[in-house]
Amino acid sequence: MIAGIVLLLLILFIIIFLISRIKIVPQAQEYVIERLGSYSTTWTTGLHLLVPFVDRIAKKVSLKEVVVDFRPQPVITKDNVTMQIDSVVFYQVTDPKLYTYGVERPLVAIENLTATTLRNIIGELELDATLTSRDHINSQITSILDQATDRWGIKINRVELKNILPPAEIQDAMEKQMKAERERRETMLRAEGEKRSSVLVAEGKKQAQILGAEAEKEAKILRAEAEKQAMILHADAVREQKIREAQGEAEAIAAVQKALAESIEMLNKADPQQNVLALKSLEAFAKAADGKATKLIIPSEIQSFAGLAASAGELFQATKPETPEN
Repeated sequence: MIAGIVLLLLILFIIIFLISRIKIVPQAQEYVIERLGSYSTTWTTGLHLLVPFVDRIAKKVSLKEVVVDFRPQPVITKDNVTMQIDSVVFYQVTDPKLYTYGVERPLVAIENLTATTLRNIIGELELDATLTSRDHINSQITSILDQATDRWGIKINRVELKNILPPAEIQDAMEKQMKAERERRETMLRAEGEKRSSVLVAEGKKQAQILGAEAEKEAKILRAEAEKQAMILHADAVREQKIREAQGEAEAIAAVQKALAESIEMLNKADPQQNVLALKSLEAFAKAADGKATKLIIPSEIQSFAGLAASAGELFQATKPETPEN
């Protein structure tokens, strides 16, 4: 009975021991396995069996990216200014075997390597260049550390300068310099603004004068054009008036000529006697005599007719009866 219980306990112990030798490697981790004290293999994610009394897990390595904030390091610039620089390193294990056997205490090694590299880089720069060249310093440190840690199975992804702390007197001098620079920029901006304002005012006056001259010029042109059009219209009106007057005179002359021609034609048709013609000539001569001419040329026919008229008048006076006297 006791032997059976012992056997049962032994079997249970063996089962528990074998179960304890079954290992599950989680995601983003790898196990470095040693067999009889030497490196055997590297377990990746999944289920694995550890051989009892032969194999052992030498190191459990995380493959996640690790962020390490190192304490501030004193560095000296090229112009002999001592400052404190706080750096942050982002690294990731790429080879668990090299990480396990490559270096003792990898974090201490990375910290010391970062400090020495930072001193070398800052020692070649002056204070102003150090404060304005963070990206350049970050890239240089990252490249140097990445090359140095390859044999440790570590990948340096990025190095950032978290804080750069110059001495207090340097900070005061920098603040004064920044204040003076701001005042200088303010003065320059104010002067530039006044200059631009003066230029804009002068430009506005210039444009106003140009526009006024152009407006005056345009007004003169329009005025001259209006006067020209008025003269043209007046000349056209005078010409039209003269044309109409000439046409009226021509029509009047034509009407007179037509009337004269018609009268002559009527006389010709009436076949007047010589005495009638002579009488008409006398009437025409009488009208001519009413003018202002001082000399008249009397045709011979009218002279004979005039003598005849005078004789007839005398005869009429001789035959007129006398009026009795009271």
